[in-house]
Amino acid sequence: MAINDPVGDMLTRIRNGQLRGRPCVRTPASKLRRWVLDVLEAEGYIRGYEAVDGKGGHPEFEISLKYFEGAPAIRELKRISKPGRRVYSGVRDLPFVRQGLGVAIVSTPRGVMSDEQARQSHIGGEVLCTVF
Repeated sequence: MAINDPVGDMLTRIRNGQLRGRPCVRTPASKLRRWVLDVLEAEGYIRGYEAVDGKGGHPEFEISLKYFEGAPAIRELKRISKPGRRVYSGVRDLPFVRQGLGVAIVSTPRGVMSDEQARQSHIGGEVLCTVF
């Protein structure tokens, strides 16, 4: 099955897994997904992830979801830049998610990073998603 939006697919799997109360979810592996998961882990929205072999020997990531007192750590997970409509922001136009309580994940020429790291580096890029 061809996936047109791999990052959107991963975010949907995380969202659905947390709604069902699953301890972990699996998603096909790719470099961009790894970089987004690195930011989610560094910001404390997931426990972690590891590379495992999936069906047919294809590599997958097993993402350990995080809960606090039975509620998911991620309240809102939204895809901003989509394959049909890319959203780019300069450093001054990077979004503040819920007045700075959330995180926007940005793909910059220096790699995938949070909006705060992008502001500190004085660099803009493609806004992939927002997390709260």
